[in-house]
Amino acid sequence: MSALRRKIYLEMLEWKKRSAGVTAILVEGARRVGKSFLCRQFAENEYKSHIIIDFGNAPQDVLDMFYNDSSNLDLFFAKLSAFYSVSLHERASVIVFDEVQQFPRARQLIKYFVEDGRYDFIETGSLIRLKKNVQNIIIPSEEEHLEMFPLDFEEFLWAMGDEVTVPFLKQCFDKKMPLGQALHRKVMNDFRQYVLVGGMPQAVIEYVKGKDFGAVDAVKQRILKLYRDDVSKFAAGYEDKVFAIFDGIPAQLSKKEKKYKLSSISKQARFRSYEDSFVWLSEAMVVNTCFNATDPNAGLALSADFATQKCYMADTGLLVTHAFTGKPYSKNEIYRAILFDKLSINEGMIMENIAAQMLRRSGHSLYFYSRNDKNNRENHMEIDFIITENGKISPIEIKSGSYKSHSSLDKFRKKFSSKLSSSYILYTKDVIEKDGILHLPIYMAMFL
Repeated sequence: MSALRRKIYLEMLEWKKRSAGVTAILVEGARRVGKSFLCRQFAENEYKSHIIIDFGNAPQDVLDMFYNDSSNLDLFFAKLSAFYSVSLHERASVIVFDEVQQFPRARQLIKYFVEDGRYDFIETGSLIRLKKNVQNIIIPSEEEHLEMFPLDFEEFLWAMGDEVTVPFLKQCFDKKMPLGQALHRKVMNDFRQYVLVGGMPQAVIEYVKGKDFGAVDAVKQRILKLYRDDVSKFAAGYEDKVFAIFDGIPAQLSKKEKKYKLSSISKQARFRSYEDSFVWLSEAMVVNTCFNATDPNAGLALSADFATQKCYMADTGLLVTHAFTGKPYSKNEIYRAILFDKLSINEGMIMENIAAQMLRRSGHSLYFYSRNDKNNRENHMEIDFIITENGKISPIEIKSGSYKSHSSLDKFRKKFSSKLSSSYILYTKDVIEKDGILHLPIYMAMFL
């Protein structure tokens, strides 16, 4: 994998300077999001020497050391150095525990390695909070966490050789200033490519190489197969339920109401029997879960109804491919529809998914508002996302470029006027402010 510039690298640099060995760092993320590559690159660039232990594939001799030699760290580090033929230098070497969830014992020992203070420690993992991956161990408090997401739009543009567009977009956002037709059209064109390719590093590299969506789709098919293999391996006992939810995501998102309806899996399906499966997909960072906030206020989590949720794919490029799983790329009409701005049935699905992805990347937990009141239409409303800003709430609606009205948003703003910060519509046109609502092009979701 050739090098892609990632913002999280700077966050790791900050950790290294700030921590000076007092904490380890754990980089969490979905499989194939680039964790191992990033940590190898960081270890090579920022340290005099490094050792990488891949627990998905570590020899038994190394694993045994964590049980037999951990009480004598002089011996432990000497053996490790000899096994990997790497000289370790005090305060100038790093040891990377790759896929640490596969060997919880190593994670438990982080406390003692960090206390020892000789070397820095970096861990990578996915499914890191699942019960079976932390069973019988004490989670070290000396561990800082960093979440790694697919490439965002700016990182995608960097890969395409464009370093100037996003800083200019930020200026326009800050001043609520339109870009103008020509520039907006160009940015939307780039954004459409980003939506289709997604942010998984292998897919982006493949696209940069040849601009061939067919080759990119093949990469994404392989990643989706890997996810399915992981379900079989790591969700043993309830894998059928995880598969059922995962396979149903595109169909659920393509409906007008995007809440996940378990009745589509089976008439007898109940949330409590599927709850672990939703959690598994969320912990694997394969999906971004969005909960219904039944009483919207600055503490959105306080009124979250966890049984009513929308399930977005964590990478929109993977959703585009997942929607046509098992069919050749040439039969996937979403590519054509997005490229030629002809989205219809799936417009909501793709645009909502990318908005969820960008909001999550900006650090927001995802919430929506849904109230069904057949007796009083004034109380009947559906708001796609709610975020908190300045101690208040801001509703966000996703619309097509040709939308006619925003009655749910109007009702919501009236009902919760005292709790409101700003109101946003994300759509495919340029910046405009009207009726007290800030209309932003969908690519500006990254600034919210």
